[in-house]
Amino acid sequence: MIIHDFERSKAESRRHDGWLGWERIYRHAFSDFVSMQSTGEDLRLQRLGIDRIVRLRNGKQILVDEKVRPTSTWQDILLETLSDEKRSVPGWVCKSLACDYIAYALIALGQCHLLPLIQLQSAWRKYGRQWTDTYGTKRAQNDGYVTVSVAVPIPVLYAKIGEQLRIQFDGSDFPHGTKSVSD
Repeated sequence: MIIHDFERSKAESRRHDGWLGWERIYRHAFSDFVSMQSTGEDLRLQRLGIDRIVRLRNGKQILVDEKVRPTSTWQDILLETLSDEKRSVPGWVCKSLACDYIAYALIALGQCHLLPLIQLQSAWRKYGRQWTDTYGTKRAQNDGYVTVSVAVPIPVLYAKIGEQLRIQFDGSDFPHGTKSVSD
């Protein structure tokens, strides 16, 4: 069993922080990209799930939490359900974060998945128990604590995130005489 060391993981994270691929990813994802800034050692922002601030031409700031799996070739996303199993500390898929996206980079596959946090967490609330039953949990032994995750296949995760973007409603009570978009 691999035991993860916090200080080594932190150093590895800082190394990924300066990776030039992040800028290529954000330029591709956001056509109005102007600049980006790492939050570096700001622990307050780190606790809120903000690793990077991406700025767009219109002044909007997009807040991103960056996750890196350097060697994995699995076609799944590890959703962290507990960041400390013994103390029952919620993982990033469950806890309140201030970021807009989780940028989940699978380096060995040359893929980055920009997961919209609100829809991702909504999908987790609806399907987390089912995913846990179907895919089981993965435990990662760290120095002094254990994190728990569920490895959800990418197509399954995307389908359920997409569901969160489409809301069904009964339009029979829509006021008549109101101008519609097609008018």
